Amino acid sequence: MLGDKLGEGGFAIVREGKHRKSEKSFAIKICMKAKLDRVTELALKDEIKILEELNYTHIIRLYDVFEESKFYYLVTEKMSGGELFDRIVKKSHYNEKEARDCCKILFNALQYCHARKVAHRDLKPENLLLSSLTDDTTIKIADFGFAKKVERPGSLTTRLGTPGYIAPEILKGDSYDTQVDMWSIGVIMYTMLGGYPPFTGNDQKKLFMQIRKGDYEFHVAYWSKISQDAKDLIRSLLTLNPAKRVTAEGALKDKWIVGDDAMLASQDLGLNLVEFKKFNARRKLKGMIKAVVASNVLKGALVDLKTNGAA
Repeated sequence: MLGDKLGEGGFAIVREGKHRKSEKSFAIKICMKAKLDRVTELALKDEIKILEELNYTHIIRLYDVFEESKFYYLVTEKMSGGELFDRIVKKSHYNEKEARDCCKILFNALQYCHARKVAHRDLKPENLLLSSLTDDTTIKIADFGFAKKVERPGSLTTRLGTPGYIAPEILKGDSYDTQVDMWSIGVIMYTMLGGYPPFTGNDQKKLFMQIRKGDYEFHVAYWSKISQDAKDLIRSLLTLNPAKRVTAEGALKDKWIVGDDAMLASQDLGLNLVEFKKFNARRKLKGMIKAVVASNVLKGALVDLKTNGAA
């Protein structure tokens, strides 16, 4: 039984669905075949195949898929808790332990994916969701639309991702693999602790230049009181050479991740939380503007980054 609309994209509508007997709620992604070109349909089938193989607490669950003559229906978990970053900005107090606990969950989820040779390729705040309105630990990685199986190290070549979170090897046109996700999570970790992103070029060209050079810094005003272990882990994530970049498995053994709870809880991030709220407000505004543009100008079009059905 279909209910309210939860979201809408270029070729799909997401609506709430209820199981008639159990009355349990799900999210139903309804993909209109008429709006799917060959490349997009292949990417959708890749997403379905990958999600069917993944069954982990912190990855959004695909329960079932139905195909009709005009539609695909993807039955997934309903994420009632909203975005992780939106949850953080609602806090009145925020410390390193809270940030560490979130990062540990994400590293565990990535270890699960990477062990199964799955690269997500589009990790960003919009794809980190919560299933609970009250529990901060119900984080799940969502939107595997860009995800791809990595048959062998360095076997992927398609240039795709989201500006600000995309790894330098993708921008350089190099072949790559699951390590691109570790760069993206490094950007997310930096933002969660510092309150602003590491790469902030005024336009996309400058932004990409900063990323290609790994040009970021820990500004004293916001980072002087943050633990050295946290900064060291960020450095190991935002490493230009993917072969030297820390893996998900390595990150889980890092000093900051396994650090003392009481010590990390004493590291207050109050000043940075103020900056984080400003950043998140700007992010949400940009998201709304993009949604309006997509609706009015590019309705029905696929984001151009998904090209040629390449690896």
